[in-house]
Amino acid sequence: QVQLVESGGGLVQPGGSLRLSCVASGNINSIYAMGWYRQAPGNQQRKLVAAFTRGDSIDYADSVKGRFTISRNSAKNMVYLQMNSLKPEDTGVYYCNAGVTLTGGVATSWGQGTQVTVSS
Repeated sequence: QVQLVESGGGLVQPGGSLRLSCVASGNINSIYAMGWYRQAPGNQQRKLVAAFTRGDSIDYADSVKGRFTISRNSAKNMVYLQMNSLKPEDTGVYYCNAGVTLTGGVATSWGQGTQVTVSS
């Protein structure tokens, strides 16, 4: 079992910045990938924003490249998302996600989400 807790969301004006944090606990050694997904208002789908994948590669959604940066502190079991030059379309609930290895397969863990609202 892996538990994820996000923090750092809020209301920000267009062009502003926010930094999201996610701390993992539990069976940390089972995590092979970790990142951030966004669920936009009125949309049930969670879409990739940025993630560390297998082999320490990083994936970004095209819409956030050059504006968002994912980073991590492995010693603290934390992943961060620095969001700059925020746009209204970045609004949504941001979820921390971890891919975990289980005996016989893999699973996905999600945090509870943190709301980000970009509005003037």
